[in-house]
Amino acid sequence: MLRFAVDENGDATREISLAGAYLIGSDGVPLRAEIEYKDSVLTCQKRAEGPAGLAILWPVPGCGNLMLETSRLVERERTYNLPLELVRGRLMRMSQKREDWGLFDFDGFQPVAAEIDKARDLFVEAVKMEDFSEQFRTAEKALQLAIIAGEKLSQFHADIFLTRRKQNHAFSRRTIGCTLDPRNTSEVYRQLLKDGFDYAHLPISWRLLEPKQQEYNWRLFDTWIEWLTRNRIPIHAGPLVNFQESQLPDWLAMYETDFETVRNLIFDHVRRVVERYGNYVFHWDVISGVHSDNTFNFTFEQLMEITRVSTAMVKQLAPRADAVINITAPWGEYYARNQRTIPPMLYADMVVQSGVSFDGLGAQILFGAAADGMYVRDMFQVSEKLDRLGNFGKPVHLTAVQVPSSSPTDRPISSIGGSWRKPWDESVQAHWIKEFTSIALSKPFVESVTWSELVDQPENSLIPSGGLLYPDLTPKLGYKTLAAIRTQLHAATRRPPATR
Repeated sequence: MLRFAVDENGDATREISLAGAYLIGSDGVPLRAEIEYKDSVLTCQKRAEGPAGLAILWPVPGCGNLMLETSRLVERERTYNLPLELVRGRLMRMSQKREDWGLFDFDGFQPVAAEIDKARDLFVEAVKMEDFSEQFRTAEKALQLAIIAGEKLSQFHADIFLTRRKQNHAFSRRTIGCTLDPRNTSEVYRQLLKDGFDYAHLPISWRLLEPKQQEYNWRLFDTWIEWLTRNRIPIHAGPLVNFQESQLPDWLAMYETDFETVRNLIFDHVRRVVERYGNYVFHWDVISGVHSDNTFNFTFEQLMEITRVSTAMVKQLAPRADAVINITAPWGEYYARNQRTIPPMLYADMVVQSGVSFDGLGAQILFGAAADGMYVRDMFQVSEKLDRLGNFGKPVHLTAVQVPSSSPTDRPISSIGGSWRKPWDESVQAHWIKEFTSIALSKPFVESVTWSELVDQPENSLIPSGGLLYPDLTPKLGYKTLAAIRTQLHAATRRPPATR
């Protein structure tokens, strides 16, 4: 059992959210556990042996309300000081990334190094304190310094490598895209999509395409394929296989206990869509999130079979298009609640090691909702996770990126997925976009970034204000920010004329 004190005075006055809290074992794999908050003490009863860390949504002044992680700790009778362990975990990871990135003696790094040292010195000072309240307050100050220093560390590294990528003209003209809403066909909407992005992602929902078995609604998608092709806008499409209940047709439920029938229906669906649109789509999201949304409770082997055959079919029918396997909820919180799922990095490793024929890994970075995979992380954690995905040796496509542009004021803390630096608003969303794209595109293996929703969808989205346009199609500051970034990238793709 692990026990953490979460209030300096022990009077349980601090309001905290356990909605997304979970324990972490070796290799970052979430663990099943019962987590309870009572009398200002957080009690974690884990179901596995060995050390474990705690991930919890924690408010840090000036940094936001962030999902932070302690280092892995051993069980003991004495209560751990939660802020102290959070800063210990952050400093340890920063030291590892600093070494990975080779920034110890890098020119111009001294101011960032000084901030890291200041956070470390304050942490050491807190460790030595005997008075718990004073130790708690000092640890919270050290945590604030460590979070700020970690983001500066990530940004320093990103600035170096983003500049190099631009100088080497390493970007294609298909770097920044957006997912469209197939049901919105207004001319203003289409023009804003055309003006703001390099490509469009057309989501193909099986539920919309085949609402009744063997009755197909092609017109909705045909209309967009025709318009995008006529306007010479490159097309991403998919996912072809997605086990979210909102994406599956209702009639499929009658076969849920029959793996072979469901498998064959999936393959027929994939073949049907790719044969119809294969000549127009240059990038297919073949399969998305089956590791986290195991609606049918398929076994590991069955999920791998569906992955392998679906991607092979797309490569056979559309050999010139990219076939991408999508990783959702890349921190894997869902695995702590449902053991019938697969940790995201284990799934990615298996599809790489088992010889599945595909061209790249997709990843979704969606923050701001109180749901697994969507609790807010800071830029250091984002950079760290992208590096982990890059280690698989495949190109990485960020297939869904989104944060909100407003913060609800009338909802309890447990229903909010956190904040970044300040409560979400239009300017915070734009600032997040600028820093995120800088870090993401500095990675040599990241090839594209797709914003998840162009227009706010107050009724039909986990992030109601996550669009780049208001419902009346007025552009937000985030739309303009992303357009400016796209313009800079286009300038960097043009090579100077050859000289003799």
